[in-house]
Amino acid sequence: MPDKDIPTPPSRPAEPATAGGTGPVPGSTTAASTTPAADSDGQAAIEQLALRVAELEDLWRRALADLDNMRKRAARDVEQQRTQERARVAAAWLPVVDNLELALAHSGASPSAIVDGVRAVLDQALAVLRGLGYPRRDDVGTTFDPARHEAVATRSDPHAAPGTVVQVLRAGYGEGDHQLRPASVVVAAGKDNDRHTEAEASGGGGGGDRRNAGAQ
Repeated sequence: MPDKDIPTPPSRPAEPATAGGTGPVPGSTTAASTTPAADSDGQAAIEQLALRVAELEDLWRRALADLDNMRKRAARDVEQQRTQERARVAAAWLPVVDNLELALAHSGASPSAIVDGVRAVLDQALAVLRGLGYPRRDDVGTTFDPARHEAVATRSDPHAAPGTVVQVLRAGYGEGDHQLRPASVVVAAGKDNDRHTEAEASGGGGGGDRRNAGAQ
């Protein structure tokens, strides 16, 4: 029996792949079509950030330069003020130097004239210190103050209360925060110091009597 041709079924159009297939999903776009746009946006953002960083760095450098200039200007101003203050103080002492030279020039005069000249120079020097804000203090009779006085000795004084300045060995100048130097003073001793001194004296005398008695 002769072979008969088997008819071939008509071909169907290719269907899009489903979730388990490999074909494209309807309505979807490929990654290749979106990558250039994303790269372009990212590059633009990076460039903007780089420009902003450069701008901020420039502002920082300018601020740093301004701060350095301000510090240098402040240092120059301070040094200028110090120079002016030194010149002012030196100028205030020039008349004192002039009078000292005059006193030396008249050293052949009578002793009383020399003493009067030295006293006048001293008065002028005290006036200069007073004008500079450092007046000489008269601390005799005041209560001892560690901030204003340096106690170099104590002594009994029946006419002064304990802790009172009874003698100034070196005068102090200025007051409070403007004190040029404290005064070196002698302070009236208290009763405790007097009793301690008497006890030492009596103890020393007793010891001497005992030694003398032992020697006999």
